[in-house]
Amino acid sequence: MTRRLRRTLFLFLLTPLLYALVGAPQAASAHTELVSSSPKDGAHLKKAPDRLTLTFDEPVALDDVRVLTVDGDRLPVTRAAKGGTRAVRVALAAPAHGDLAVVWSVVDEEDGHPSSGRIALSIGAPAKKAATTGGDQAASPVPTPSPSVRKGLVAARWIGYLALAVFLGGLGFLALLWPRGADEPRARALLALAWVAGLLATVVSVGLQGAYTTLGGFRDALRLGTYADMLTTEPGIVLAARTLLWVLAAVVLGALLQGGARTSRSPGWRVGALAVTFGLLRTTGMTGHNSEGGEPTWGAVADFVHLLGASLWIGGLAMLTLAVLPRKRVGELAEVIPGYSRLAAVSVAGIVCAGLVLAWQVVGSYHALLHTSYGQLLLLKTGILGCVLLAAYASRQWVRTRLDLAVLLRGDAATVRPFGYSVAAETGLVLVVLAVTSLLVTADPGR
Repeated sequence: MTRRLRRTLFLFLLTPLLYALVGAPQAASAHTELVSSSPKDGAHLKKAPDRLTLTFDEPVALDDVRVLTVDGDRLPVTRAAKGGTRAVRVALAAPAHGDLAVVWSVVDEEDGHPSSGRIALSIGAPAKKAATTGGDQAASPVPTPSPSVRKGLVAARWIGYLALAVFLGGLGFLALLWPRGADEPRARALLALAWVAGLLATVVSVGLQGAYTTLGGFRDALRLGTYADMLTTEPGIVLAARTLLWVLAAVVLGALLQGGARTSRSPGWRVGALAVTFGLLRTTGMTGHNSEGGEPTWGAVADFVHLLGASLWIGGLAMLTLAVLPRKRVGELAEVIPGYSRLAAVSVAGIVCAGLVLAWQVVGSYHALLHTSYGQLLLLKTGILGCVLLAAYASRQWVRTRLDLAVLLRGDAATVRPFGYSVAAETGLVLVVLAVTSLLVTADPGR
């Protein structure tokens, strides 16, 4: 094992421990859901109530709870006398006789996902049969997030994940394996493009997340008011912190572009790059499902290892495919490819181990794995990841058995072509894995 690889492995093991020492989120249980209401849904009351009490399965902020009448009027929400921070009281203006229906929605404080439902009451004389087939029942459907907003949020997250992996993994690739690559125009352009995409995806995600949590439309994602409201919530603060970290990353990138290979070898620059890496990975994990379950600390550490391994693997793969291989320099291939092969093996091991911890932490049971949309998406991701590992194994076998021959033949095209095919297949499948990962973030684990 080379000295440089030992340093990489040490860093790989040290950063999750630092993350655990800095702090881990509190326990949560999937998305916030309604546990009970008083009066109960469907109750028949002789007298009109003046208030409705809603109790949720975890603490909620008053600003995150919205209760609307069938006409779309928002009802006042205050803290209930009993139930602590899990219960709220809704002031009602119920009719003396007839039916009363309200729709509620609540935003999870941890990950910003909305949940919603409907409560209907009968007052005085029994509700007419038509009321269950038309009237208020049909006039007040349960609010749900806009499909266009959800698709936009998934796309923004996909771009954000890809940009994060390419940028952080690319910096690691240059610092650990290919310092002179900091002078290569392709490598410099790749890092700059990843930085721009990461910053824009994060900024756009603030508006989309705001529209998603308030069950608004796509136009709401473009309003300044949505951004202002979102930035007062916990998920919004995390996104704002991630935006600032991307701005700080511009300093690291600028120094690399200005100083080139000399900067990539500088200890001071590497410390700055490590700090930005730590911050971006942590803020990305804080908006996921890793804190859900009985052991949120281990879930947070596992998520950090998962993101770090994926970044080193995917970012190094992008740098290898788009910057190293097109140069067709035999000496560089002999120097860089074996190092990346070992780094990728360590990264994949971390991804698999951390992924198993996260799967058990978030899903919680075999039944949920097989019978929930989150579990099924997770199985799909695992299947695609298996195909990626097969392509990666083919690449690693080529390095072991054919790299020396390719060096002797000075990069003969026929000899190098199988390695290029396996790397291209690995890259394409990784993009699909990231797409499924983006869907998982907006899916309900259903614990």
